[in-house]
Amino acid sequence: MAYLNRTMKNLLALILALCGAVPVTAHPHIFVDTGLDLHFDDDGRLTEVRVTWAYDEFYSLLITEDRGLDQDFDGKMTPEELADLQGFDMQWTPGFNGDLVVMQDGQNLTLSAPLEATAVYEDSRITTTHVRRVDQAQSGRGVIEIKPYDPTYYTAYDISLPVRLEGNPACKESIDVPDVAARLQELGDQLAAMEDMSDDDLPDVGILLASTVTVTCDIS
Repeated sequence: MAYLNRTMKNLLALILALCGAVPVTAHPHIFVDTGLDLHFDDDGRLTEVRVTWAYDEFYSLLITEDRGLDQDFDGKMTPEELADLQGFDMQWTPGFNGDLVVMQDGQNLTLSAPLEATAVYEDSRITTTHVRRVDQAQSGRGVIEIKPYDPTYYTAYDISLPVRLEGNPACKESIDVPDVAARLQELGDQLAAMEDMSDDDLPDVGILLASTVTVTCDIS
């Protein structure tokens, strides 16, 4: 078993090293341009997050074909087809976090199930929105971090759409985009240094490569 663990470790380290040598965008299967609308109350507490997902053209095509939509390929949908599209990506299995983690001072905040789902089809791409309400009260003074990511990295979320803060002008945001090649190299080095590795030791590659929105509120 120890031999197999070392083999797994070395194989994963090799794969990660190779990933660092080519564009990482070649590895996920679904690419999503992501936007966030963050609503704060007067005390600087985050109350809800509206998430926008704009799917890449190829995945959008797969969805429309699978659902029998836009069969004349004119890039437009009838009202009936648009109605069918609403909420197509909101059928979440129990325990799924919606590929969204929101933390305050290092603690996960509890989010609601997706609400107010919308979907549009423009320029050969499907764009959807949904709302996640924050189910627990928090202080308005802590640092909030929002990470949209898939732990398996099957889906790549790029925060390329607007990030907007609403409800409190004292709140400001910044976006940290990771150095993907450097982080993959660091992870490969860590794996190579491990003596044994079980399934529980496999890294969360998604969070390693996730962009982070950091929000602070200067509440007097």
